[in-house]
Amino acid sequence: MALELTVSAVDAGYGAVRALHGVSLSVKDGETVALLGTNGNGKSTLMKCVMGMVRPTRGSVVLKIENESFDLTKLSTEEIVNLGVALVPEGRRLFPKLTVEENLLLGAFRPAARAAIKTSLASCYEVFPVLAERRRQLAGSMSGGQQQMLAIGRALMSAPKLLLVDEPSVGLAPILVSHTITTIKQLKERTGLTVLMAEQNFHQAIRIADRGYIIVHGEIVFEGGVKALEQNELVKNYYLGASA
Repeated sequence: MALELTVSAVDAGYGAVRALHGVSLSVKDGETVALLGTNGNGKSTLMKCVMGMVRPTRGSVVLKIENESFDLTKLSTEEIVNLGVALVPEGRRLFPKLTVEENLLLGAFRPAARAAIKTSLASCYEVFPVLAERRRQLAGSMSGGQQQMLAIGRALMSAPKLLLVDEPSVGLAPILVSHTITTIKQLKERTGLTVLMAEQNFHQAIRIADRGYIIVHGEIVFEGGVKALEQNELVKNYYLGASA
């Protein structure tokens, strides 16, 4: 199924505080696109705009599925999820007092996913064996890495076409960051997902990205393929330790 996300000239914020300034980007079918930037530069706000959780004050967010286009700025979050968009939020946002399996099952609430709950659950447990082992454990008692696996698994339970992943490396040890990023790559290859990933860990993000955007103070300041990103002066200064 052909899919494309197009964000055009989006301004958005919170009250009088504007977090995004004319942001434009696109994610084409089957791509993994990285949105790179340090904390506080608008990555999460953009993700929330795509999910209908923050309404842009200007611009458009359009999801094209086959030959039909949907203006996401006019849809509720529930309607956007029902189109096949899922978010793995920053900080995971699990239900700590519910078990692993209960958290997973909550991810399958959209109508298109309900019929395949058993298959999706089996698939999640195959991808994340530790979740199968701990299916009766309370989510809040798991380690950070295990909780991140659960957050990704919960999103996959909705049978998404477009997966948004917001800061998957936050709060994780380096080895767990590497494992999480690799898992996202494997899931994409296995299921044919299209992925938009907001991440501040440049080295990990470019391992799996086809191309990327750099966002600074709410504006896209550069876009390009992995090689172009590595050679960009902003990347050298912010991420690779080069002198300004």
